[in-house]
Amino acid sequence: MGRGPSIEGRKNVEDAKRAKAFTKLIREITIAARNGNDPATNARLRTGIDKALSANMTKDTIERAIKRGSGAEGADNMHEIRYEGYGPSGVALIIDAMTDNTQRTVADVRHALSKHGGNLGTSGSVAFQFHRTGELVVDTSKSGSEDKLLEVALDAGADDVQTTDSQSTVLCSPDHFETVKKALTAAGFTPLRADVAMRPENRVTVSDEVAETLRDLIDWLEELDDVQEVYHNAALAG
Repeated sequence: MGRGPSIEGRKNVEDAKRAKAFTKLIREITIAARNGNDPATNARLRTGIDKALSANMTKDTIERAIKRGSGAEGADNMHEIRYEGYGPSGVALIIDAMTDNTQRTVADVRHALSKHGGNLGTSGSVAFQFHRTGELVVDTSKSGSEDKLLEVALDAGADDVQTTDSQSTVLCSPDHFETVKKALTAAGFTPLRADVAMRPENRVTVSDEVAETLRDLIDWLEELDDVQEVYHNAALAG
């Protein structure tokens, strides 16, 4: 019988995933710091730092990324770019990337889409189907916590709270994101995930086959070094 991956092999895989995640977080902080290196006045930078700390990134690494973005450690040549396109069965996709080589990035993204029955679209072709929304996912498995969360979130300016199973997602405008996050934390709700994302106006139902292909495409795209986030409008279970 064959043996499974060794402990060392699994560790190497986990280390590689961790390194890739850190690279994406560092890029986000670097780009955000271009608009000011003070997280008290730069909401995007503050969110990036929070995500990095949650991933156990050291403060020294975070500080270096901030300095690089603010120009204190030389010019940074990273650029933000957004691709719009379609996945299998016409699922709408928004792909946010940060890159120092746009030709390489667009070629990688186009290749990933074509391998999964999709294609790149023009600027504005699908963006109208999405809007920027603050999303805070909270564990509400404890009895009574859903009602308390709803009260705290709405009082802080949230627009809606959607609950499925043992988790609730608090939705708010980007302008209210920090206020809502602070209110939830103060009330004892530590978000499992908190970010401002591109949320689709409506989700479209897809077949199991399309869902499987779409998940594979998303995994492929997220494995690309230059891709930061992938958003879609399909209704996927789980």
